[in-house]
Amino acid sequence: MKKAMEETDVKSYDIVIIGGGPAGLAAAISARNAGIESILILERDQELGGILNQCIHNGFGLHTFQEELTGPEYADRFIAMVKEQAIAYKLNTMVLDISPKKVITAMNRTDGILQIQAGAVILAMGCRERARGALNIPGFRPAGIFSAGTAQRLVNIEGYLPGREVVILGSGDIGLIMARRMTLEGAKVKVVAELMPYSGGLKRNIVQCLDDYGIPLKLSHTIVDIKGKKRLEGITLAQVDETGKPILGTEEEYSCDTLLLSVGLIPENELSKEMGVKLDNITCGPLVNESLETNIPGVFACGNVLHVHDLVDYVSEEAQRAGSNAAKYVKGKLTDCGSVITLAASDGVRYTVPHQINRDRMEEQLTVRFRVGSVLQNSYISVYFDRERVMHRKKQVMAPGEMEQVILQKQKLAAYPKLEHITIKIEKE
Repeated sequence: MKKAMEETDVKSYDIVIIGGGPAGLAAAISARNAGIESILILERDQELGGILNQCIHNGFGLHTFQEELTGPEYADRFIAMVKEQAIAYKLNTMVLDISPKKVITAMNRTDGILQIQAGAVILAMGCRERARGALNIPGFRPAGIFSAGTAQRLVNIEGYLPGREVVILGSGDIGLIMARRMTLEGAKVKVVAELMPYSGGLKRNIVQCLDDYGIPLKLSHTIVDIKGKKRLEGITLAQVDETGKPILGTEEEYSCDTLLLSVGLIPENELSKEMGVKLDNITCGPLVNESLETNIPGVFACGNVLHVHDLVDYVSEEAQRAGSNAAKYVKGKLTDCGSVITLAASDGVRYTVPHQINRDRMEEQLTVRFRVGSVLQNSYISVYFDRERVMHRKKQVMAPGEMEQVILQKQKLAAYPKLEHITIKIEKE
């Protein structure tokens, strides 16, 4: 009797989407447009929109809507579409577990513990910031040290100013944007320090957020000491060598009451890993095929949980592919027939997404995205079909902070029926 009751308590949906940020919203709308009625979005925050709700700066939507929007405006466009199409969603709901058979265990204050059987699952949990504990910076743990995203939420949503004299470690996009934001709120940003010999953010953010406000960017520098016990009083900055080791005699002292850390983003894949999804060692996101499907059939991934994007427009575009392919899976139209082609990154290319292609399942064209490992000038993006070079495109500048892409044509792949490997690499000539 108890077993029968438990079975009836499990609700079923054709597609369940984990995460109600830009990726989850776009995936849901795409799946609905593909004819799927039974869709559920599970979001742990108190509102839909994800990280965009605290990104009040502009620069969003140029590709998707052909106009420049703020983060909340961009999110609101998709939230409105979700509500117009009556797509079900649950807020303040934490997903605890996803089984390999796509049974989702979640909890919230209203329903308590609930179990949901999904026909297909779309992972869209986004990413999190790397914390101070991963940096091995010596010193005490005084008040005044924040991740850049936490400071962004404090200023833009909670209405608090974290401090008056600020140093930022790391030149990721959030750190650059917060350098400008803190300045506009009346704080003094003394320096942005970056361990690498290049910035981790977009070039436009370096110009608009640092150069326009006279904020210095020190490359190949890191923090070697933190001063203060109760409240941060200052930091010691030092230049590093090619191995990242501080160079003696290059130390500089900065007095400050606030340190913001913008030292990288990590895809939020604890749930993915526990359910058996295979992860890429470079991106820390799932290994996926041309349909953005993981090694578990019917489980798809998109957005920053798959790999960290530089533009939210690309997140939405990718999520739309995940949503439409999840719809095909539910309808039984995503079969496993056809030969599989492996994609490989080489010679300056760090990774590719996707990681393999089923030539029979791919659309007429497929966008492959990747990042380079260092700043490169006057180099070529080359694509090899096995050992034959089929694409050779020159780019004046490439940097790790900006994603690159190549587009593969299904018609062109058809001319290589025995193709096993596609390699994307960087060449000088």
